[in-house]
Amino acid sequence: MAKLDASRVINGIYGKVWVNGELWAEVDAFEAKVAVSYEDVKFAGDGATHKKATGWAGTGSMTIKKVYSRVQRAMAEQVRGGEYPRFEVVGKLEDPDAFGAERVALHDVTINEFLLMKFEKNLGNEEVPFAFSDYELVDSISA
Repeated sequence: MAKLDASRVINGIYGKVWVNGELWAEVDAFEAKVAVSYEDVKFAGDGATHKKATGWAGTGSMTIKKVYSRVQRAMAEQVRGGEYPRFEVVGKLEDPDAFGAERVALHDVTINEFLLMKFEKNLGNEEVPFAFSDYELVDSISA
């Protein structure tokens, strides 16, 4: 097995997120994942439970340092008026020491919930859970 170089491990400090083309530099953490849905399939004479894929769901979240009221401005009045905005989100991780960069574009993003206000006696941040119905792997790191 080849010896690994620790400097090649990608560092999340270089992660960036754009929402509708606008850089949100205050994003501290970003996650987007796909969960595949399966249904059980049984066959006569076979005790095993097999799986049939029936679809997938894209979900994710962002943790944002509380600098602006970005999410409230994007959601509050529209939701109150019966409109539910959709967004395009791009996440990119590009550490100059790593072997490459990862970038994913999320399409048809819906924000599941948003804070109107929250505070504690420390630095503020907010969690923004979201869902998406399409994605594109724009860049990936290969060996």
